[in-house]
Amino acid sequence: MPDWVYQGCSEYSKRLPREFNFEIVELPLGHRNKNNAEQAVLAEGQAMNRAIGDADRVVALDLTGKPWSTEQLAKQLGEWQLSGDNFSLLIGGPDGLAKDCLARADLRWSLSPLTLPHPLVRVLLVEQLYRAWSINANHPYHR
Repeated sequence: MPDWVYQGCSEYSKRLPREFNFEIVELPLGHRNKNNAEQAVLAEGQAMNRAIGDADRVVALDLTGKPWSTEQLAKQLGEWQLSGDNFSLLIGGPDGLAKDCLARADLRWSLSPLTLPHPLVRVLLVEQLYRAWSINANHPYHR
């Protein structure tokens, strides 16, 4: 990933309170050529499933997911925090998420109907989680 991705993610994740316990787990992309995108997605999905805790609730970021406004995300985030569960939010590679990752998901969330580059999705996700937290905490950032 380019440096700006790490810098952007770091900037927003360090603003989150300690009890939020946010962590990015970066997994390598599956090897691709013009004939094996499906195999690459399958390998990526297997790696994701190994990285997810057995008891984790899973949220798949996917174009077929439900789009949430910032206020809806804040409400969802509040519910996640109250549940006490761990949540794994899955960002797919350039060809999307594996079918078994989508099947494992408790929720599917669409950030946008636009096609977004993978590095930008990571920064956007962390920023939106921080924005949602700031709404719930009555912090002025969200204005």
